[in-house]
Amino acid sequence: MHLELPKEPLKTLGDFLKHYLMIVLSILTALGLEAWIEHAHHAHAAEIGSRQIEAEIRTNLSEVQGSLQQDTQQLQRLDKIRAGVIQDLKSHLPDDVVKQHILAQAGGHFDLGMNFPTLRHEAWDVAVANQSASWMDAERMQRYSAAYASQRDALTTMTENTTLLTSGMHLADMVADLQTGEVQPREFLHTVSQMTALQQQAVNGLKTLEKRLDDAVANQLARSPQ
Repeated sequence: MHLELPKEPLKTLGDFLKHYLMIVLSILTALGLEAWIEHAHHAHAAEIGSRQIEAEIRTNLSEVQGSLQQDTQQLQRLDKIRAGVIQDLKSHLPDDVVKQHILAQAGGHFDLGMNFPTLRHEAWDVAVANQSASWMDAERMQRYSAAYASQRDALTTMTENTTLLTSGMHLADMVADLQTGEVQPREFLHTVSQMTALQQQAVNGLKTLEKRLDDAVANQLARSPQ
């Protein structure tokens, strides 16, 4: 900031006070202008960050909806297979007959078929790293933070389910039994019941994530000009 010295000596107290007041006003003006520029910069950075986050969340929402549709269809298929085996066993059909029914429904293709979306978070990471997230209003920040926290929780649950699938359900053994036609009805029922429960958990998790992501962008859309 440049301060211009008086060209003539200050002869009276009034001249001194007048010059002093001009200096103070110059300083206050400069500080106010600097604060305004900084505020404008922060607001601009926050708006850019918000737009990028909104676009990323919408992309993730689309991915979640696609996975939810596929997982729901797979859940219905597993439910149907499970219900058929239960009905056969309740009817006390011979194991060979139950086995034939199982092979007819699941022999050609049998797996968990769990589909999980690819969830991006780069826009959020950048906003946090360059501090533009801290310049957004609190309500918007809360929505975004909740959305990305839900993504992390969903990913953790999916990882746990995958570990359970590969280590505790003997799915590979069951697939091998189906391929050789040596499946045991009650063992198959236990496995398909576990798979159904796991698939149901995945569907419920995706529904929760879908709602949280939708909530994160719904308010913004409602405020956007028509």
